Formats: sequence, C-alpha cells, structure tokens
Amino acid sequence: MTKLVPQIATLREFSDRYDAILCDIWGVLHNGLTSCAEASSCLASFRRRGGVVVLLTNAPRPSAIIGRQLLKLGVLPDAFDAIVTSGDVTVQLIEERIDDPVLHIGPARDLGLFQAAEKAGRRPALVSLEDARYVLCTGLRDDSKETPQDYEAELCALAARSMTLVCANPDIIIHRGDALVFCAGALARRYEELGGTVIYAGKPYPPIYHRAMMQAEGARGAWIDARRVLAIGDGMKTDIAGAADAGFDALFITGGIHRAALHGEALDSSADPDELQRLCCECSLWPVAAMPALRG
Repeated sequence: MTKLVPQIATLREFSDRYDAILCDIWGVLHNGLTSCAEASSCLASFRRRGGVVVLLTNAPRPSAIIGRQLLKLGVLPDAFDAIVTSGDVTVQLIEERIDDPVLHIGPARDLGLFQAAEKAGRRPALVSLEDARYVLCTGLRDDSKETPQDYEAELCALAARSMTLVCANPDIIIHRGDALVFCAGALARRYEELGGTVIYAGKPYPPIYHRAMMQAEGARGAWIDARRVLAIGDGMKTDIAGAADAGFDALFITGGIHRAALHGEALDSSADPDELQRLCCECSLWPVAAMPALRG
C-alpha cells in the first residue's frame, strides 16, 4: 500500500513524541545569506520544553566556525545545544592520516580543517597531485562560476593513480540565496563514476550521526532512544536518507533544495501533494511529516 506523507503547519503538532532533534542548517535555518527567524524560534521553544537540539550540517568546516557564522546570520543562541559538522568528522579523518601528504580540492576558506587537525605541532603537507597520497575535497575552488565539468581532467588523473578521495561535504548542490551552487558531493559522485574510491564524512553516512548522538546524550545527560529522535532537513538523499538509515523519524522541509519541483513559484503554500508523493516514491523514503518551512 502506498504511504502518504502528511503536511503539517507547525512542529508543535507532534514534537512531544521526541526527546531530541537533529536539525539541518542550510535550507532550514538559513539559505546562506539570511536566517529564518521562525525556524530558530521553533527550535528554541522545543528546548524550553525540555528537548535537546543538535544542529547537523554537511559544511566542510569545524563546528566552532559554523557557530560563529550562525550567530552573525541571526540564529538564536538558545536554538541549539551543540553543532556537529562534516568538517568535524573530516578533521578526524585527517588526523588518522597526519603523516600523509594531501591534495586539497576546494576554496581557501576551508584550509582551517588542516589547522584544526594539527597534532603535536604536526600538520599534513599540502602538495600537488603528483606528490599526494590522498585527496581531500571540500568543494569547488570557485563555486561562484565553476561546475564539475571543470574538474574532469583532474578527476581522471586521480582515478588513474587510484587515489582515495575524502569528501568533506556529500551535498551535491545547494541554494545560496536564489543561486544554485555545486558542492564537493558533485565531484565525489563523478569520481566514483570514474572508478575512484570515496570516503564520505557527512550526511547521509553513519559517522556524523554517531557524533551527533554523542553530543545529544551529553547535553541531555542520559541515553536517548533512537525512536525518540527527530531529524529535520530539506535534502531527501542526505537528511531524510540518513535519518532512515539511523532509525530516526524525519521531518522533510519542502521549501529547501527541492522547492522548485514541490512548490514552483508558490513557496508560501504547501507542497504539491502529487509531486511530494512522486519524490518519496522515487527515493523510497517516507518522512513522518512535511512542511514548507520549519515553524513552531
């Protein structure tokens, strides 16, 4: 029997079922340029009722940096207990390879990952393709104008050398304001198509969820049953898929990355129910509910 995903107006309608929320950031709390005040207030309200909120993002930067960015964008400081980023997981992966020279593919703003991974005065050497033992991809070097096609020759050369690529951001594409921007996941996907080996640091893969649950239980001071955890996100193949694999319920924010297909130009209204059903069937993923934007 085909499942139906109910569309709700406020999180309060069913949030009492949960002790913890793992909430996506980009596409839920902000769009890269401005924050969503209602979403921030909604999470703060959940915490005042006794819940724990861990923000979970595929940003390829340490959580401390993301926290400062959120506050600058106007996200309420009492909207969350902790932040876990794919950058945090990536730092651990770098530490495990601290003596291996690495080729970095991505913008200079992500170099802080290597500083964060510095251990006992040692930092991995950033080298050219010819001298690298592995590749760390945090994104496109200039995502304002480049596309994955610009990296075809480089990816082919890496595949020919059987290099392992660590992907610090599994997202394929995001909205920055109204513009679409390719992420590291787009390069990683193409690299796999070329036969390359990829290690993914963020959603929907397990390591980031393990780290998030450790933070949630630390904030609550007690073990949390996975059945009492709600994941919130706008990416069907990252947020919703990751929640399903981890055994969490999921709330799908339809006004994020899938908004063109689900809303067209009518972002203030509910998602087209037929298109929502089609997307869920296509992905074989069934969130417990959906809403255009996170509201209390």
